[in-house]
Amino acid sequence: MSQTYRHRDTCRLCNSKGLTLVFQLTPTPPANAFVKKEFLAREQENFPLDVYFCENCFHVQLLDIVDPSELFENYVYVSGTSQVFVDHFDRYSKFIMDNYLDANSFVVDIGSNDGTLLRFFKENGHRVLGVDPAKEITQTATKNGIETLPIFFDRSVAENIRAKYEGANVVTANNVFAHIDDLIGFIRNVRYLLKADGVFSFEVSYLADVIQKTLFDMTYHEHLSYHSVLPLILFFESNDMELIEIIRIDTHGGSIRGIAQVKNGPYSIGESVKSAIRIEKELHLDKAETYQTFAKNINEIRDKFQTLIRQLKRENKTIAGYGAPAKATTLIYHFGLDQSSIDFIVDDSPLKQGLYSPGKHIPVLPSQAIYEKKPDYLIILAWNFAESIMEKHEAYRMNGGHFIVPLPTLKVI
Repeated sequence: MSQTYRHRDTCRLCNSKGLTLVFQLTPTPPANAFVKKEFLAREQENFPLDVYFCENCFHVQLLDIVDPSELFENYVYVSGTSQVFVDHFDRYSKFIMDNYLDANSFVVDIGSNDGTLLRFFKENGHRVLGVDPAKEITQTATKNGIETLPIFFDRSVAENIRAKYEGANVVTANNVFAHIDDLIGFIRNVRYLLKADGVFSFEVSYLADVIQKTLFDMTYHEHLSYHSVLPLILFFESNDMELIEIIRIDTHGGSIRGIAQVKNGPYSIGESVKSAIRIEKELHLDKAETYQTFAKNINEIRDKFQTLIRQLKRENKTIAGYGAPAKATTLIYHFGLDQSSIDFIVDDSPLKQGLYSPGKHIPVLPSQAIYEKKPDYLIILAWNFAESIMEKHEAYRMNGGHFIVPLPTLKVI
């Protein structure tokens, strides 16, 4: 086995060994392992994308764990490049301030990235601190006025923050809670960092949406967990905390914002938690068969997509991709795309422009390349932003271009 990954044999939330393999996707390199031109000759290792279901607590997860330093220390995703996410974090900060903060509170964001969320709290008079292992991004955040520790969050970091600053009124971890292997250790450290009346707020892709909308490409090595409420209730209880609210939001094709507090904290458990339990039982998220059926649906969409691409190539149409999010790596591999089917990918992030996609080494260019190279079709790989991308590039379509939206259902526009 490669030294950069390992396989665990217990559930991440409850430590049970009662695990069932429910589906397998095509192995890929790490989803954000973009390559500079001078390193194209180096072969990139592919790792398994095998998804398991815990028969004890119903948690869905990957058990093959790529070394986090491989995934996150040279991270190339930044929140601030997407206006959709900037607006989302603005609304999110207002929700937290309205419901859980007094004046001059202390907010710690774990996996704070470029500080986009924390900036809104700071602008409203709160003290903030970010924690994130991506060294270049954290340096930029600190330079821009959002103090950020360039490190993985662990017990010693929690102790140092408490000693230097104080306990936190709110700890946030957004699109991070799915990335952590030792979730039991993580939540105990969060609990230690929180004040007795503080709350932990996290946002994660929601398993109910993944299943309902066939969002299989949310499966990649950074996402070790595919969260639903039933397992999380048990998880928080077993770690002396309680889940008090679940709010469905539309990021990443469908996510949840969970709010938890220290057991017997000041807030009552909201109706939203009971409502989520009802929905999950109706969807049979507590049954392995649900995920086995999901795998069949994925492959049906893949077959339709491949038929479309083959037909377009027979007609000598040129095809490019729009967006190089992590999920695109999963889609590209499982749908069998490569340089023979996609000429290039455009992305709005300067950090990805000039690089080549993980494994398949498709060049990533600025969006201006759409108008210079004029591809006949654009596959929107960042499908969760399809509406805003098509609106922004209406001129491409007006000049005869076509968009292909692969998920949740295959559409040509």
